[in-house]
Amino acid sequence: MRATQLMIKPLALAVAMASFGVMTAQAASKDVDESAMAYEGTPSSIDAASAKIVRTPGAPDLTDAEFEEAKQIYFERCAGCHGVLRKGATGKPLTPDITQERGMDYLKAFISYGSPAGMPNWLTSGDFTEEQVELMSKYIMHEPPQPPEFGLEDMKQSWEVLVAPEDRPKKQMNDLDLENLFSVTLRDAGQIALIDGDSKEAVKIIDTGYAVHISRMSASGRYVMVIGRDALINMIDLWMEEPQTVAKIKVGMEARSVETSKFKGWEDKYAIAGTYWPPQFVIMDGETLEPKKIVGTRGMTVGDQEYHPEPRVAAIVASHAHPEFIINVKETGKILLANYEDLDNMTITSIDAAKYLHDGGWDASMRYFLTAANNSDKIAVVDAQDRNLEALVDVGKIPHPGRGANFVDPEHGPVWATSHLGDQTIQMIGTDPEGHPDNAWKVVRSVNGQGGGSLFVKTHPKSTNLWVDTSLNPAEDVSQSIAVFDINNFDAGYEVLPLAAWADLGEGPKRVVQPEYNQAGDEVWFSIWNTQDKKSAIVVVDDKTRKLKKVIKGDYMVTPTGKFNTYNTQHDVY
Repeated sequence: MRATQLMIKPLALAVAMASFGVMTAQAASKDVDESAMAYEGTPSSIDAASAKIVRTPGAPDLTDAEFEEAKQIYFERCAGCHGVLRKGATGKPLTPDITQERGMDYLKAFISYGSPAGMPNWLTSGDFTEEQVELMSKYIMHEPPQPPEFGLEDMKQSWEVLVAPEDRPKKQMNDLDLENLFSVTLRDAGQIALIDGDSKEAVKIIDTGYAVHISRMSASGRYVMVIGRDALINMIDLWMEEPQTVAKIKVGMEARSVETSKFKGWEDKYAIAGTYWPPQFVIMDGETLEPKKIVGTRGMTVGDQEYHPEPRVAAIVASHAHPEFIINVKETGKILLANYEDLDNMTITSIDAAKYLHDGGWDASMRYFLTAANNSDKIAVVDAQDRNLEALVDVGKIPHPGRGANFVDPEHGPVWATSHLGDQTIQMIGTDPEGHPDNAWKVVRSVNGQGGGSLFVKTHPKSTNLWVDTSLNPAEDVSQSIAVFDINNFDAGYEVLPLAAWADLGEGPKRVVQPEYNQAGDEVWFSIWNTQDKKSAIVVVDDKTRKLKKVIKGDYMVTPTGKFNTYNTQHDVY
């Protein structure tokens, strides 16, 4: 069986593997939401053949061919949740001391039939064969193979400048509205689509790395930087007659984050990317992507101060207060402020926050960076101006805000909102220490949405709506719809819009994911994320009327996930 046969439901095995940990550490909890594990358990693009085959005492025998097949499945389907070395993060550890103790019968039954905690029955549903279940049960009882490191020489071998800076246009050579363009991830196609915000037509399809995680705009608004989970970065020049990749580089084997410098006087000077494997970040030339400085992130965790061999780099944002990048190191729980004024004598300020840092965004003033420490159930607040930890805020179970949502609460003043993977709450944190000091860095309001499994909340300065997806909720009617609140009247509850039904796509899971506003703030775009072999779409909703405005379909629309409006991304509007 080839790994490509597993594409029927890409999250399937990851959910099964992630859910295994619930039976050990959380068996007593019946309200565990497995959506966090499903989200993290997306394919790793690490070359499975690069890892040495290992035999482990106490584990069932595997032939070389079986081990290679299982290793490929694990790297593509499970490593994003549990880590390459299976130490765990959002997903629980899958190390041999745990899996061997459970035994084959337990592992096979758990993967096959699911659990009351919400894990699906992947064997009886027909998604996996008995042979696949048995193979993976055996494999996770072995020691995890470790891929090789990826250093400067490897990066330089992959680095290409396709159009030199001096050969690029000196002005915009097309008539695209570069302030209302959307960079849309076509996840399983290994592409992005540039879609015009007015006509709703795709103006360019560009090949990228596998499963692009994010698109980030350069400070000038000229370049789109996209990074795939295979750690390939494409630098796309929007000024060219037809936008195209002008430079690219592979910075590791698995990655999630890319950003460019934004401090005044340093706009577009540097780019930065953080990798899951190896655990490190690299600062690059902002016009060519030439690698300049690599910094490893292995080290001690906060709190218990134990060594961690695989602390992955999650979200990165560019400071507006200093020439610095703000870097989340997931497993150690440390936030790094990397100053890029002098790379030969670079200073890095390390802030102890909380373990399992993931995603986050700026408050409305863009002084404070609020970021989720998801398995610690906290939001860390960094003062980018004073360069210190302002607060650790206790929130709901497994916060997952995306970049969050900024608005003025009618009772509590300026707030930043997060939703959660592990519970139904949407919580608002006060962000105005000068005007509303009693509310600063506290949860001032908590409302219930449709359920757990939310990946993103979104609003816009010109809107009075707060949109909340529940993409990974196990109930179809919840995952296929969107909840919308009136931020001036939370007591009224939320309205549910059946977006997947509006898209009229036929069969498939059809998850609704990631609200994204247009530049004007009067439309909200949603991905209807189906499986690769089914039809997907983008649904555009009128923000004022909450009515359907447009369904964007086409043969090119393969598993759309993230959508990034050029203006809003460039200016951190959310």
